[in-house]
Amino acid sequence: MASNPMSKPDVDLRVLDAYLMSDDAPEECMMIPDLDGFLTGIAVGPEPIPQSEWMSRIWGGEDPKFTGTEEAEMVFGTIIGRYNEIVAQLEAGPDSFEPMFEQSADGRLIVTDWAAGFIDAAMLRPERWEALIRDDGMAAVFWPLLLLGADDDNNPPFGAPPVPAESMDELYENAYEIITESIFRIRAFWQQHATDPVRKEKPGRRPTDTRRRR
Repeated sequence: MASNPMSKPDVDLRVLDAYLMSDDAPEECMMIPDLDGFLTGIAVGPEPIPQSEWMSRIWGGEDPKFTGTEEAEMVFGTIIGRYNEIVAQLEAGPDSFEPMFEQSADGRLIVTDWAAGFIDAAMLRPERWEALIRDDGMAAVFWPLLLLGADDDNNPPFGAPPVPAESMDELYENAYEIITESIFRIRAFWQQHATDPVRKEKPGRRPTDTRRRR
């Protein structure tokens, strides 16, 4: 079941959502679903990334505008607060994981933007994330996120193979369970390989940048 920002008293994503939808936010900035996936990717990634680096990616390379210090502190504070929530949920285990997926009018989960945000986080360190593709046991764990977040279903990033339409339908239907399992297995993998050196990228396997925006 998708998490609802209305139920988050400590991190009020409603105010952040209003800002991201406003004219003051950069046109190419992330929205709540892809921002949440992005923050999750940062939290489970292979190495710590400086906050100044990943925060810049949220705004799409432009500078956000604020009416004053109070609004700026609210926006940045809420983003950091949500990141800390995600870290706490990951440490607590799968039953506590509450990704901010969108929901359609008929109650179906919409996970594509969230997954695209996760891939954006991976693209900050593509050479490191290539290790998941090279690992026989982890490639299939990473692929669902790549397939769900790809702009081009026939050309997923990181060389993931496309799948038939019926397989994608099954992936969408079970997306919550699949994404949750994938996230925790990816997190465990990086914890086990925290000191592994960066390996050179295989020839002909350059990762493709993926964007899914408003």
